[in-house]
Amino acid sequence: MQGITLCIFVIGCQMAFQSKNIIVVIVSIAIGTVIGEILDIDRKLQRFGNWVEVKMVGKRNTGTTGAIGEGFIAASLIYCIGAMAIVGSIQDGLTGDHQILFAKSTLDGMTAIIFTANLGVGVGLSAVSVLIYQGLITILASHLQSFMTPALMAEITATGGILIMAIAVNMSKVMQIRIANQIPALVIVVLIMSLLK
Repeated sequence: MQGITLCIFVIGCQMAFQSKNIIVVIVSIAIGTVIGEILDIDRKLQRFGNWVEVKMVGKRNTGTTGAIGEGFIAASLIYCIGAMAIVGSIQDGLTGDHQILFAKSTLDGMTAIIFTANLGVGVGLSAVSVLIYQGLITILASHLQSFMTPALMAEITATGGILIMAIAVNMSKVMQIRIANQIPALVIVVLIMSLLK
């Protein structure tokens, strides 16, 4: 578990270092977190995880409160953020070339086994997030190709990297960060980069 936590932290660092304008990332995280706290996304996702747990197990196990929700949030962020998910989906939508998505799904499948062993069955629910996220990008590929510039991709990846680092911090039990409340930062970074064009 500790080894996986360190690997996740390193992945987050590598992604975060791709930023060419760290101020954009900082402002995005700050504004996005305020929005997430107001909307209380984390509590709603935890409630969803608890509801799924009741449906799957039949009752809520107080010893694993929020475990399904935590696995769902962590895996969804790890699988949906990054260049492979976006570029692969755009390439699939425009040319029908699935190579990047096949490579990504192979990597995701291997990590899903490790994450499920550590975070529980909530990791499997992330398949829904990946389907919706990558599916929408594939469908909208022709419109997104010109919009998704390398500069925008770098800042989205960097912002996502910080959220992935937060997953490692949560897994290490050093402190508890409400990661889901920071997800709006990924939308804010797109808006800021659009204004800076």
